Amino acid sequence: MDALWLICLLTFIIHTTETLTYGIRFAGVQTGRIAVAMSLVGIVLLLSRTSNLIQGPFTGGLMDQAAIEHFDPSTQLHVIIASSSLGTLAAIVLFPTFVQISKRMISHLEIAGSIPQMIRTAVTVETIRRVHHHVRIPSWQAISRFRIKGVPKRLLLLNALGTAIYTSSVLSVLYATLLAPDYKATVLMSSGLINGFATIFMTILVDPQIALLTEKAMQGKTTQQSIRDMYLWLMISRFIGTILAQFLLIPAAYWVAWLSPLFH
Repeated sequence: MDALWLICLLTFIIHTTETLTYGIRFAGVQTGRIAVAMSLVGIVLLLSRTSNLIQGPFTGGLMDQAAIEHFDPSTQLHVIIASSSLGTLAAIVLFPTFVQISKRMISHLEIAGSIPQMIRTAVTVETIRRVHHHVRIPSWQAISRFRIKGVPKRLLLLNALGTAIYTSSVLSVLYATLLAPDYKATVLMSSGLINGFATIFMTILVDPQIALLTEKAMQGKTTQQSIRDMYLWLMISRFIGTILAQFLLIPAAYWVAWLSPLFH
């Protein structure tokens, strides 16, 4: 049970940090420093990937325990996916605050000239004490201005679908190892194929549209308010994607288990 909560915590961190990268991008739009902002996105994603590396063996251990003790771990897997939903929801609430903090980080990075130097000069006891000055609670006024106008519906649908595949794929593959124990190695190797498909899907169909809409804001062809709304809708679509992942988890596992003998 302790391992399960650790996995949930790491999953929460992964999805919170990945979703908060939209806040860094928006801070880059507001400050006109999108290139600097993207370098910070890379640092935040590094935290996410580190959590992912730590999480993997623990999740695999959960499946090994299920195989040894002959119990169905589907409930635990659904709990793990629920933690991804909570992480995404937390990022949505933290979005206004993180935008303000990101603007400060961008200005510090410009002065420092490198990430290590920025961390050395900007992360001090005094700056940590002043973090509360940047806290922004989502207000009803801001919510009332929130519109979907101008945000492509197809983009939101694709983002939700890509998130659903990304969130459920590895867990589905791990569950499939219990359904097809004779083809365990084949099933495990298929996780790279599924994740690769999700990565290609997001890279080709989602990321270029986000980049184009962001570039329009940088050129003054659209308002910052509309870009803010786009990022918020993208975060909401990610949240919907994590909910959809709950429904993909088991069917995808059976599909992978059915496919595995075909590779022999």
